[in-house]
Amino acid sequence: MDVEGNKRVFQRLGPSTTDTRNQKVCFNWRAGKCDRFPCPYLHRELPPPQQQYARNGTSKRPHGFAADEQQMPRRNPNFSNTSSSSWGRGYGGGGGGGGRGIVLKKTEKICNYWVQGNCSYGDRCRYLHSWTTGDCFSMLTELEGHQELVSGIAMPSGSDKLYTGSKDKTVMVWDCQSGQCAGVISLAGEVGCMLSEGPWVFVGAPNVVKAWNTQTTMDLSLNGPVGQVYALVVGNDLLFAGTQDGTILAWRFNAVENRFDPAATLKGHTLAVVTLVVGANRLYSGSMDQSIKVWSLETLQCVQTLSEHSSVVMSVLCWDQFLLSCSLDKTIKVWVATESGNLEVTYTHTEEHGLLTLCGMHDSEAKPVLLCSCNDNSVRAYDLPSFSERGKIFAKQEVRSIQVGPGGLFFTGDGTGKVRVWKWLAEPTASTATAR
Repeated sequence: MDVEGNKRVFQRLGPSTTDTRNQKVCFNWRAGKCDRFPCPYLHRELPPPQQQYARNGTSKRPHGFAADEQQMPRRNPNFSNTSSSSWGRGYGGGGGGGGRGIVLKKTEKICNYWVQGNCSYGDRCRYLHSWTTGDCFSMLTELEGHQELVSGIAMPSGSDKLYTGSKDKTVMVWDCQSGQCAGVISLAGEVGCMLSEGPWVFVGAPNVVKAWNTQTTMDLSLNGPVGQVYALVVGNDLLFAGTQDGTILAWRFNAVENRFDPAATLKGHTLAVVTLVVGANRLYSGSMDQSIKVWSLETLQCVQTLSEHSSVVMSVLCWDQFLLSCSLDKTIKVWVATESGNLEVTYTHTEEHGLLTLCGMHDSEAKPVLLCSCNDNSVRAYDLPSFSERGKIFAKQEVRSIQVGPGGLFFTGDGTGKVRVWKWLAEPTASTATAR
């Protein structure tokens, strides 16, 4: 007779007065499929101390925003004269950017059994049975086909097709009406980035930039890059490409010859250029060398180097008179031009994890929102300029691509090869909220 075993079972399932602080509930029992006997874990629920649950289960940054929050103007390709004093001050400033609103009641972690489709715990499960928190957006569909990380998403203007590129060396073309794959283009190397400009789709790959005209089906190869092309942007009638060897190449389209002619080579970074953006007649480049360089679009000369980040600068974004940058150093920095014309940091937002990419858009009420991908496999949505959190999107692996679409749509591509289509939800009107 296993006396010691019976003692263990009694201690585990014994009187309710037993100290349960070090006991754990069997997850398999919660899912209705535990076949262990005896099981070393509890097959019953512990009464949760309310204070502890509130402390562990509450979001660090509650959702919602105040009615008196200062809003930024609509995005403009050039910097405006909007005051920079309101950055991060909607809810006391600082890196957290909290606020008043809905309190999360569940642990912000996706239930693995729910993902597999067999969690029997239902609404009582302490983990999320959803890919999002908050109620500001919903997922419309998933596009499955890529086998590796989605590194680029492009939607040409006037087209009914969505283009996605991946490290699996393919570009997939999706029909926007049916959501079905309309074609697969195989490349010789991994896709490093994608860009749509008018009818053109540009794809960065090792040692080349591919250019496709979706209206004329013209297919061009732009040679010159050394190594992988990580970033593409168009400005002042020039196509710029950030490359693995730290240079930025520029081409100009020759309409007479139907080709892209080399226009310039910008040198200054010591490591790979991984992000590019154009605004206020400037080109901004972020690099693995931890710096951001500011280039004049007229002279193509470097006019300033920004060195406040302490790790790889992963993404840069222009919004009105501000430049936003994010880094693996876990910060988002907001830059504003001084009277001398140089950029200085006016606000720093700190996250718990490294940051991968930024995307700016407007919600269904035309309010400015920043989508920020972190390397904890989540995307955070922040109101601007307060940095109060609106919600989160979760994925199985990191989200490396975010692209804005028409009509409140946006797209995310993650490390598993999945592309998800999201839509911003309309907020209740004042009269509706009052009626409730």
